[in-house]
Amino acid sequence: MEPGNSTQISKFLLLGFSEEPELQPLIFGLFLSVYLITVFGNLLIILAVSSDSHLHTPMYFFLSNLSYVDICFTSTTVPKMLWNIQTQSKVITYEGCITQIYFYIHFAGLDIFLLTVMAYDRFVAICHPLHYIVIMNPWHCGVLVLSSYTISFLYSSLQSLTVVQLSFCTNREIPSFFCETNQVAQLACSDTFICDMVKYFAAVVLGGGSLAGIISSYSKIVSSIKGISSAHGKYKAFSTCTSHLSVVLLFYCSVLGVYLSSVVTHNSHSSATASVMHSVVTPMLNPFIYSLRNKDIKEALKLLFQRKQYKR
Repeated sequence: MEPGNSTQISKFLLLGFSEEPELQPLIFGLFLSVYLITVFGNLLIILAVSSDSHLHTPMYFFLSNLSYVDICFTSTTVPKMLWNIQTQSKVITYEGCITQIYFYIHFAGLDIFLLTVMAYDRFVAICHPLHYIVIMNPWHCGVLVLSSYTISFLYSSLQSLTVVQLSFCTNREIPSFFCETNQVAQLACSDTFICDMVKYFAAVVLGGGSLAGIISSYSKIVSSIKGISSAHGKYKAFSTCTSHLSVVLLFYCSVLGVYLSSVVTHNSHSSATASVMHSVVTPMLNPFIYSLRNKDIKEALKLLFQRKQYKR
């Protein structure tokens, strides 16, 4: 393409879900409600874990980190969309778009790594219960979480830098409610080979490696549970994994939906819907899954509310 047809634009347009004016209040109310539920739900998990000394264990330490990441993950995209609807504007600056790409990838990566670490935690607890306290000591747990943050930071920085190197044409309309790497790269006039390679490399090595780690952990967990003689023992052991396994299935199914909608259908509406499931709905459901299926969290939440009532 000739240089004259390419320019370094200063802003993009986020088309969102619909351009119908009468639907905007409905979309605004729906996403505001979901966002508030996500923030308060995950915040309650963090407060419950921090306020109850019985929950100061590796499993709940990782859970509170996951809740924090989910709050940040959904905060990367939804507030900007709500602001655009409220101001009747579709504009996001170039700098804002790159920043959104960085944090979206960063917190999505953290979700993946933390779910993998939590699977490892369940593996140690069930397969090596006598050595659990020694293996999952505070220092080791801190290293696992810090490693997750570091790897996610490096990957999101690398992916953002590849997007920064792209040159864009006059077309600046993104058919989504946030700046997603694939959608932004499709607007580029320059070669996107490096950007695509970094994305696919991360999907195979980081995403695939994490999924392999989760599958490996649960295959060993299942083998260990089969060796338990009593039915009650089997149920008790597996019940500690059900919440995490539900979140893993929900997360990876939504990721698969985003991938298939972008690669197979090439339909912008389908891609946007899949992105909502991944970046908005999943973080909202996580605290419900952990609180409804976990007696310890329920008890901690009851104590938390009782303390607030006593203070009044």
